[in-house]
Amino acid sequence: MSELVTGDAVVLGLRPAKLPSRALALAIDLVAVGTVFVLVSVGLTMATAALDGAASAAISVATFLLVLVGAPIAVETLSHGRSLGKLACGLRVVRDDGGPIRFRHALVRGAMGVVEILMTLGVVASVASLVSARGRRLGDVFAGTLVVRERLPAGRAAAVPPPPPWLVGRFAGLDLSAVPDELWLAVRQYLTRMHQLDADVGRTMAGRLAGELAGWTGVPAPVDVPAAAYLAAVVNERQARDAHRMFAASRTSAGGPGGTGPWMGPPGPGPAGGGAGEQPWGSGAVPGAPAVPGAAGASVAPSAHPAPESPVAPAGSGGVAAPGKDRARPPATGFAPPA
Repeated sequence: MSELVTGDAVVLGLRPAKLPSRALALAIDLVAVGTVFVLVSVGLTMATAALDGAASAAISVATFLLVLVGAPIAVETLSHGRSLGKLACGLRVVRDDGGPIRFRHALVRGAMGVVEILMTLGVVASVASLVSARGRRLGDVFAGTLVVRERLPAGRAAAVPPPPPWLVGRFAGLDLSAVPDELWLAVRQYLTRMHQLDADVGRTMAGRLAGELAGWTGVPAPVDVPAAAYLAAVVNERQARDAHRMFAASRTSAGGPGGTGPWMGPPGPGPAGGGAGEQPWGSGAVPGAPAVPGAAGASVAPSAHPAPESPVAPAGSGGVAAPGKDRARPPATGFAPPA
C-alpha cells in the first residue's frame, strides 16, 4: 500500500503496480503500436515510392516520432493514464498526489520512454523499477507520476463506529428526510477514517460536516456534544430508522400488524396448528412460564410459585426488560462523555 498523503493529511490507499504487470501492459502496448507502425510504414512506402532517398528518410523519421512516440502520449493524455495495455491489466498512471495526469506528465513519460524502453530494449526501465520502492521508472520519477492498480479484490466495507451510549436516542426527533445522500456519504467516510486524520484537520472537518447536517435538519447541533459524536449519533439514528422500516415491511408482508391476518408472534414448542404453544405478545402471559389449563383453553401462569427474577417484565408493563444488572453493557465506542 502506498503511503501518499494529500494536503488534508489523508493517506491514499493506492497500490503501486509491480514489475510483472507493468511489463505485460508494456508488451501489449508495444505490440499494438508496432503493428500500427508497420502498417503505416508500408502504406507510406508504397505511396512515396517515387520520392528520393532524403524525402523517404524524412518521412520515416516523422512516422517513427508520430506513431511510436506521439501516439502513446496522446492516448495517455486523452484516457487520463490508461493505455490499451494498462486497461487490459487493470493499471493506471496517476500523479504523486493521486490525481489524473495531464499532457505534460504524458509528454515527459513518453520522451523518457524513448531512451529507457525503445533504445535500451527496456533494460533501464526494468532496473529502475526494481530499485524504486514504488516500482517507478525514470519517466515516472521525472514526471512525478505513479502506475497504480485499479482493479483490487473486494474487501469488507469499513463499519461506522457506534455513538456514545449517552447519545443514543437523543436525536430521535430530528427530521432527516431533507438531508442529501451526498452529505450522508461524506459523513460516513469521515467517521470510518477519522482516526487516520490529523487531530486539528479532523476537528475542522467534523465541525464543517456537523454544521451542514444541522442546516439540513433545521435544528442546531448541541454545543455540549463534540462534533464527531454528534455525527455518529445522527448516523446511528438514521440507521435505526432504516432498520425499523425494513423490519416493519417484512413483518407486514409476513402477515403481521397491518397485514392480512393477526400476527401471533414467533411459534412456540406447541403443536404446529396453534394452541398453547402460540402466545400473542402483550396478552398477559409470561413467555417461558409453565402453562396451566384454564378457561376457554387459555394459558395462565401459576400464582402459587412466583417465577424467578427475569429480564422480562411482568404482564401489563408492555414487555420491557427491567433495567439493572441484566441489561446488556453498551459497546465501547471510543467517544468520551463530556466533562
